[in-house]
Amino acid sequence: MGKFVIKKTGAGYHFVLKAGNGEIIATSETYKSKESCKNGIESVKKNAPDADVVEED
Repeated sequence: MGKFVIKKTGAGYHFVLKAGNGEIIATSETYKSKESCKNGIESVKKNAPDADVVEED
């Protein structure tokens, strides 16, 4: 099962979404606070479960 991992850097916080095998499949922007980072995770969970896949040239 996949998981979101929050990481702290010198610039703030960001999260990565890891697949069940540990491979990183998504990386977020950098947030100034951990709470904002958690809100970003919740936004992805809420807004993208059935997102369309679109190819752009």
